[in-house]
Amino acid sequence: MKFRPFSLEDWFAEYELQCRINISESGILPIDFSWFDTDLSDLKLYYGHMLGDLELRELIARDYPGLSPDRILVTTGCIEANFVAFASLVQPGDHVIVEHPNYQQLYEVPRALGGRVELLRLRYEDNYKLNVDELNEMVTPKTKLIVISHPNNPTGSVITLETLKSIIEIVEDNNIYLLSDEIYRELSFTHKPLPPAATLSDHAISNSSMSKLHGLPGLRIGWMVADKAIIDIAKEIRSYTTICDSTLSEHLSKLALRRKEELVTRAEKIAKTNLEVMRRWVENRDDVDWVPPEGSLVTFPRFYRNVTSTELCKLLAENYKVFVAPGKCFDIESHFRIGFGWNTDELREGLEFVSRALDSFELIRK
Repeated sequence: MKFRPFSLEDWFAEYELQCRINISESGILPIDFSWFDTDLSDLKLYYGHMLGDLELRELIARDYPGLSPDRILVTTGCIEANFVAFASLVQPGDHVIVEHPNYQQLYEVPRALGGRVELLRLRYEDNYKLNVDELNEMVTPKTKLIVISHPNNPTGSVITLETLKSIIEIVEDNNIYLLSDEIYRELSFTHKPLPPAATLSDHAISNSSMSKLHGLPGLRIGWMVADKAIIDIAKEIRSYTTICDSTLSEHLSKLALRRKEELVTRAEKIAKTNLEVMRRWVENRDDVDWVPPEGSLVTFPRFYRNVTSTELCKLLAENYKVFVAPGKCFDIESHFRIGFGWNTDELREGLEFVSRALDSFELIRK
């Protein structure tokens, strides 16, 4: 396997820690350890179970009606869940369809495994909506996997239940699989969150984590939900990498999931407040358009200035100490990704600096 540079994560590594203001983080504001109000002095730091702590899997299973804990593999973040899912299914020469723009891992890993990756474009002029007819036409006898994230990262677009069921019908009719990255599934602003794809079909895989919605990225706990036959393959692959998760992280994840409703309410409150800040900023700019996000904690504004997204975001980092991810990290120019899950005052201040940076370049007619 040969991997191309991970543009987004490399950008984070180079600029995030040198900036005073971060308005591109993709999760909710992390909670403090004091929130747990727990004594860990008796916790034994043994190796964990290869599938993950049973009680933790039972707590996760509450969000997947009808599925038992043996269909859940706890992983080191959603990124490992995605990786082992690809490694379990994709063989050299397999055709893999991935919606785009998207998190680079979702199309780079299957390519590195020898898959022939084809991108299903989500277009700005279509409000980044997935076209089921176009998807269906892309399927070939060599197709093995369809990959989506919903809500989408970086656009915040969501799919309808009708669309999800149509995708499920496509994968079942063609005896292929759907990988659905669902880290933002429960954050939907326009309608009720969709059910996990894995609860609708044995041909669907649902991956998620404690990072984005729960505000616990430092625990590095994620999970994969799939048919038991796929879980068994994924478990064997994982035994060659991380083997199991941190006992400490699994313990804290159990405490958090017992209070999940509290964490969801917190995330929704922060997201809705900050989304309104973002909305007002866009409306006051004549050089910025956007498709308002319908879910998630990220948005992907389009700008009309004579500068590349990389140059703009580098200026923000180096001159203003404001961290923003350029659209180039998602293979799309004249855009940048804003995260609206953190501190509201920091978001306002950061957007003021984005305005200053934009104003320093020539305006391009829309």
